[in-house]
Amino acid sequence: MSERDPAETTKTKPRRLRKRREFLRAAASGLSRGARAFKLQAAAREGGDADPPRFGFTVTKKTAGAVGRNRIRRRLKEALRLTGASGLPGYDYVFVARPDALTAPFPELTAQIVDGLAKLRPDDKTTRRHHRNSKDRPQAP
Repeated sequence: MSERDPAETTKTKPRRLRKRREFLRAAASGLSRGARAFKLQAAAREGGDADPPRFGFTVTKKTAGAVGRNRIRRRLKEALRLTGASGLPGYDYVFVARPDALTAPFPELTAQIVDGLAKLRPDDKTTRRHHRNSKDRPQAP
């Protein structure tokens, strides 16, 4: 049996999203950030500012077959666990996997997760939803 690093075993599993409506709320929020291996979406929970962040994973059939999808999901979960799940309290995050999540080197995958979580902030202007119609844009006073 192999010896495990004590630092790795002390990191707890991140809390997970379980219901479809939680995933849809994150997609509809407009907060998103792209990376090579995944797209990261976020949504604030109502009244949950003190609650730890929750995470969900989506891997479509278009991305890979059943074995590949499960491997991608396991890789993303483990990379997130090793990073310490450093999202904002009171937020839900959804990782929408891309095919590169299957072949990307693991250190690169963890770096993309850290970078994506760090850059995905609600006050960041680049993460806001783009308005296609002029009538949807906020009007200047």
